[in-house]
Order: sequence, then structure tokens, then C-alpha cells
Amino acid sequence: MDFDNIECLSTVDEAEIHHHNPHPGPAYHQPPSSKPHNATRNSIDNGNNINNLGIPTAVAPASSVSELLECPVCTNSMYPPIHQCPNGHTLCSTCKIRVHNRCPTCRHELGDIRCLALEKIAESLELPCKYYTLGCSEIYPYYSKLKHEGICNYRPYNCPYAGSECSVVGDIPFLVAHLRDDHKVDMHTGSTFNHRYVKSNHREVENATWMLTVFHCYGQYFCLHFEAFQLGMTPVYMAFLRFMGDETEARNYSYSLEVGGNGRKLTWEGTPRSIRDSHRKVRDSHDGLIIQRNMALFFSGGDRKELKLRVTGRIWKEEQNPDAGMCIPN
Repeated sequence: MDFDNIECLSTVDEAEIHHHNPHPGPAYHQPPSSKPHNATRNSIDNGNNINNLGIPTAVAPASSVSELLECPVCTNSMYPPIHQCPNGHTLCSTCKIRVHNRCPTCRHELGDIRCLALEKIAESLELPCKYYTLGCSEIYPYYSKLKHEGICNYRPYNCPYAGSECSVVGDIPFLVAHLRDDHKVDMHTGSTFNHRYVKSNHREVENATWMLTVFHCYGQYFCLHFEAFQLGMTPVYMAFLRFMGDETEARNYSYSLEVGGNGRKLTWEGTPRSIRDSHRKVRDSHDGLIIQRNMALFFSGGDRKELKLRVTGRIWKEEQNPDAGMCIPN
């Protein structure tokens, strides 16, 4: 779906702002990121290489050990089964297939020889998380380290833009600037919103994102998504909110959405999902305000040939009630 065919009038305090969402800029990578919530604007590559940015960190593993356990083909850490050729050159099981069973160092046929000695050495090691330069001070046994790194709170975030496959990752301040400068996303300050979505040809319902808006409130950033897609055989529109941070922090906030017209309305209230969850995962879980096309056209009024939806809502922070052990709205 062509983004330029979508007119969005976005308001925070009822003053409409005309906006056309352009095609996003190309994905790219910058030098490594600082701690995910640090205000320094940085990005990070695919996570295999992180440079020290002056942050107090755990001690890095000895280079000689790292080199022993580094696959010469993909340069990633090797895990069992670790293969070797008759001359003792090692590589990981994934790359063994990629090199067609030929040693990349001496070109000798690899066969099915495992380097049990190196696997035993790895088993005895305890190493810091690869995100130690981003603030993680945890140290894990070698074979537990990979699992931790997949869920480490200090790992960088993926770009939350959903209109294209964007490979940029980084900390929150970097991603906010990236969304503003490269994807030309609307930025708003405040916890309430009032958006009008206009589409002249409402039958163009595809698996495509229509709009992303970023809101800054309570010292945090939130992404409001609005899009059209097919739910089974039914064309629908969906609006939902994502929190730019981890899931545990997202639970401290709630939001409401409302859409209506002709004296009727639909409302939704829930907890924003973390951007750790992909846009597709949130959408496919139907965790948001979903409006069938017929209902959306009814709300639009007129001859029902043009989509004109007004979506309003607010974000609020939950406060813990120490006496009841419950969260109460702020």
C-alpha cells in the first residue's frame, strides 16, 4: 500500500496537523550503542561486536581463549558439536555445512571428527555477557551465556518501524532520533491524542502499516500504530500502542483508545506492549482496537465511500497502592 495515498491529520490538543507518511529511509548501522536507556545517541551492529564506550564493565575474556572458541568462517562463538579436520582446524557445525565439508583453512575433507578437548575447555569457562559494554555485569558458564544474551535486558532494541524491513538496532534515544530523521515519523509530547485517518479508496486493505506516531510522556516514549489488514476474510483496521522499553517497564502504564461516529463508539483499554515484541507479533495477537471495515465506514458517515476515522485516546501511569498491593490509575 502506498503511504503517499494516506492522509493523516494528527492532533494533540484538537489542532489538526496535516501529515503524509513518506517511504522510510534505508536501513543502516552506526557505531555501537551505549546502555539502552543512556541518552547518548548511538546504534549497534548485529550484536557480535561491541566497543567499550567508557562505561564501567566486567572484565573481557582473554583474547587467546576467545580466539580458540571463535569459528574462523562466521567468527561467532562455537558450541557443540565443534568440528575439526585431521589437521586440527576447527569450525562450528553450521559452517561445516556451508563449506561443503571442506576445511576452510587447509581444504582437507572434514569428515565427522569432533574436537572434544575444545568442548571440554568451553564447559569449564565462565565469561561475561557480550553486552558488558552496555552495562550488563553478569558472568555465566560458557554454555549458559548464549541463552542469557537472547533475553539480556541490556541488549539493543530493534527499530519499531513497521512499514518496511528496517535492520537498525540501538538504544532508545538513538531509535527515537532514527524514527524522526530517517522514517520521518510524527513526534508529539503529551499523554492524550486525537488523530483523524483519511483514505479515499477504503477497499485498498492490504497487510500494510498506515501510520506510526511517537508520543513522549512520563519521561518515556510510546509508538501508536494504525494499519489495515485482512483478518481471515474480513478487512479490518487496527490501532495499538507499544512501549519503547522492556516489558517490565511497560506494565507500569495503561492506555485507552476510542473510535466512533453517528452516536456510537468503540473503546479499548489495555497495557502497551514492549517493542521487544515485534510489530507482527502484537498485531497477530489482536492486542489492540480492531474495527471491521463496514463498521469503520459507518463511523465515517456520508456515503460510506471514503474512510474518515477519528481515533482518540490517552496514556496514563499506574501507581502502586502499598496497602492493597494493587495498581491504581495516576
